[in-house]
Amino acid sequence: MRSTNTKRLYVGLVTIVIFLGIIVVRSGVLSKAKTDMGKQAVAVKAMQVVMRDTPVNSEFVGQVKAKNEIKIMSKVSGNIVAKMVNGGDTVYKGQPLFQIDNKQYRSAINSAQATLTKSQATLNNTQRDVERYRKLAEVKGVSQQTLDSYISQAEEETATVEANRANLQQAIEDEQDTLITSPVDGRIDVNDVSLGYYVAAGSTTMATVSSVNPVWVQFSMSETEYLKFIRDGNGSLPATFKDHLKLILSDGKEYPLIGHVEQIDRGINSTTGTITIKACFDNPQNFLLPGMFARVVVQETVRPGALLIPQKAVKEVLDNTFVTIVTGDNKAESRQVKLGEKVGDMWLVEEGLSATDLVVVEGIDKVKQGTQLQVTMIQPDAQTPAGQ
Repeated sequence: MRSTNTKRLYVGLVTIVIFLGIIVVRSGVLSKAKTDMGKQAVAVKAMQVVMRDTPVNSEFVGQVKAKNEIKIMSKVSGNIVAKMVNGGDTVYKGQPLFQIDNKQYRSAINSAQATLTKSQATLNNTQRDVERYRKLAEVKGVSQQTLDSYISQAEEETATVEANRANLQQAIEDEQDTLITSPVDGRIDVNDVSLGYYVAAGSTTMATVSSVNPVWVQFSMSETEYLKFIRDGNGSLPATFKDHLKLILSDGKEYPLIGHVEQIDRGINSTTGTITIKACFDNPQNFLLPGMFARVVVQETVRPGALLIPQKAVKEVLDNTFVTIVTGDNKAESRQVKLGEKVGDMWLVEEGLSATDLVVVEGIDKVKQGTQLQVTMIQPDAQTPAGQ
């Protein structure tokens, strides 16, 4: 009997628990608790969009190029019998680089000299005959036709002498051309030919010499960028662009010398939509080498009332840029923005924000559209002072 009462009590308790569970579910107490938990504010740090007058720099990727890059070729053929430099050496205009075997060219000089001497002797003899026959013709000792024949022979032999003299001069120049000298100050490449190598006149590249001071830094800009600068300069590039270019090397350090624009391509490249510009930089210490990459920095005029936000506040999605702003009721709102140039560790904002907007700087990845925010306001990064 006692066992039966216990069993009834147990069944009764289970029934009460189930009944209370149904009441709780229908009343929505649990779902309300979950909703309240979902609405718990996410802690983020935000700052107000910075508005200030800002000098804006434009940067372009450039590459160092030699102003003169000359392939060394010989005017004569032969084997290299001497090398006066090693690949990679710094060379100077007129400095000997290679010596080609000149024995055959010295022999050619001797042969041409002998030919010239013989033709000159023949001419001298004919000229004496002309003088004798001229005197005889004056006294009717010979016919005028005979005199004319000797005069013609003398003229022909004079031409032969001149031709032989030219051949001798050519032989001398050929022998001189066996010594190969540098045409410019610069640096010779390491792919030079070796001792004993046979070079063919006008076709074998013996080495390449690149001038190193000054050098060009070649870079390109888009058509839109070019038009902007041209408008700012009233039809030409502004002086701050043309005559005051800075160079940031690949290690992030600034090159100490200022450059200037020296050449602008004749038109826009139809394939890339860009225009090529060459800037000249002095390179007295041969610090800049052809092939180096660097950033060419152009300072524009001061942008009044520019809007700036930290770079870390920006997210890029499929080539579009977004920031998260704080709404009036402290909720997260994603906003697409159009950015301009970098200014220190800030982005210049072209479109999408106003000076009164608050942008989330830290905690962006923890929030999504409509998330309730617990905002801590911070000041702009002290590493980006005004005017940088």
